[in-house]
Amino acid sequence: MKYLTYMRNWAIVLIPLVMLSACKKDFLVKPPTDAIVDVNFYKTDDQVLASTALLYSRVWFDYNDKASYNLGDFRAGTAFSAYNDRGNVLFNTTGDNGENAASWRAFFIVVGQSNMAIQNINNYVGAEVSGVVKRAAIAEARFMRALAYRFLVMNWGEVPIIENNQTLLTDTTIRRNTVPSVWKFITSEMRAAAEDLPTSPLRPGRLTKWSAEGMLARFYLTRAGVESAGSGTRNQAFLDSAKYYSERVIKQSGAALLSNYANLFLFPYDNNSESLFSLQWVYSAGAWGTQNSTPAYLAYSSDIGNGDGWGGDKGATWWMMKQYEGFTPGRNAAGDSILQGRTVDQRLKATFMIPGASYPEITQTIPGGEQKLVYPLTGTDVNFAAIKKYVTGKAKDVGGQAASQNYGHDTYMLRLAEMYLTYAEAVLGNNTSTNDATALEYFNKVHMRAGLPKYELPLTHNVIFRERVLEFAMEGMAWYDLVTLHYYNPTKAYSILNQQDRGLFFIAPDVIPNPTQWTMTKTPWSVNERTIVANSGNFLLPIPTSELGQAPNLRKPAVDYYLSNQ
Repeated sequence: MKYLTYMRNWAIVLIPLVMLSACKKDFLVKPPTDAIVDVNFYKTDDQVLASTALLYSRVWFDYNDKASYNLGDFRAGTAFSAYNDRGNVLFNTTGDNGENAASWRAFFIVVGQSNMAIQNINNYVGAEVSGVVKRAAIAEARFMRALAYRFLVMNWGEVPIIENNQTLLTDTTIRRNTVPSVWKFITSEMRAAAEDLPTSPLRPGRLTKWSAEGMLARFYLTRAGVESAGSGTRNQAFLDSAKYYSERVIKQSGAALLSNYANLFLFPYDNNSESLFSLQWVYSAGAWGTQNSTPAYLAYSSDIGNGDGWGGDKGATWWMMKQYEGFTPGRNAAGDSILQGRTVDQRLKATFMIPGASYPEITQTIPGGEQKLVYPLTGTDVNFAAIKKYVTGKAKDVGGQAASQNYGHDTYMLRLAEMYLTYAEAVLGNNTSTNDATALEYFNKVHMRAGLPKYELPLTHNVIFRERVLEFAMEGMAWYDLVTLHYYNPTKAYSILNQQDRGLFFIAPDVIPNPTQWTMTKTPWSVNERTIVANSGNFLLPIPTSELGQAPNLRKPAVDYYLSNQ
């Protein structure tokens, strides 16, 4: 079994790490590349913290590289690729799909490395290492492992829980575990992490108690629907827990929303007041695996890249553009479907580029020279609302800290904004709507930060879901919101997906430069592959064929993790 092969290898030695001599983030100093990270590298607090530094970057590299947006956004319908990575866009991913196998492998890499970190710290830590650092380092690994399993269970359903890589050297009978028992495991792990992580980071960007409690709020909100069997009713105790933890983070963590949404993604933004947990990437010439490669695949052209910029066919879907207030649906004279208008929602410009939008922070190559970026109008019947989020421009735009597939800015994994919306949804719970004053206050902190007027009507699931889509588009979140919904109301989840338009369209500004409104028109000749058919047979991803071929036990019925380990 391929993922077991990876983990068996880790049972012998950790992946060698690259020494980052130019790194400005202290905690990313790595163990020597010519030494095994074992008995010789756990003698001081600094060494122990260095040993877990890769848990913030390298082990998540394959997830960040493509799986983050392929699953989190393409599958959810917030964005699409017109000509590549089509499996998740069209909802026809198979066991033989390469991106499916890469995503599965990406999460088990995190599991395997987290397991090894826990084992090494327990076995090799020296007497000079403080109890605080030892507990925190183990908690970091448990946090990462729990988060990886959250991705696994929400994408593939029943998956095998592996806590000790060593058992894989002899045990070939590993079976999948039931979804409820996986959720019980990861919630328990995150609670343990919250107990042992410090209230303030031991190094810039490291996890804290509030990172773990924020994840617990996320976990409990989802887990509330796990055992409902599609009844439409969620577990009230878990909803209360989501409310409890989100409120604690809001009131006690010291985190604060940035006043301007766009600043969340303007370089340099790393480890700002809104970030509760981010992957910590570092630009380093010649290094691989500790840098952020994702912008290379998202930037629409090499005109704004560094010898990369391969995202020319990626952009917002028609369905996504409909979510922004101010774009009115209609028909043109030819009878084609259109969206027309403008939005005051500042999140659109910070997330997607539409023709005529200007970005003075990014340098654009043009014939004969350069200029500050004005996203160009191209084509006559097809173009794209290109991806802006996480695209920071050329090396000169980021102080020289960029090269092809090599960027240093971080990836958000948990922001305070999510806590406000989680609180609102937890209060809504099983009700049709809520007028709860605190829920409305917290909802509006996110909503009004985007430049929108105060929302004063009762909150409903549709309103909160839409707000989450707008707030977190291109942050790999929307798919998991749909899975959360699917646990307790699969019919509604299928309905949202099946009503989406994921096809081609053309965006035209009224004037350039300085447009005041835009007209989007569905491409008339593109009539196929505009919609998908989501159902119980294809909602979850299939386990990669290569894994099933090497581990027949994965085909057997899943077992409760706790009952099977008694």
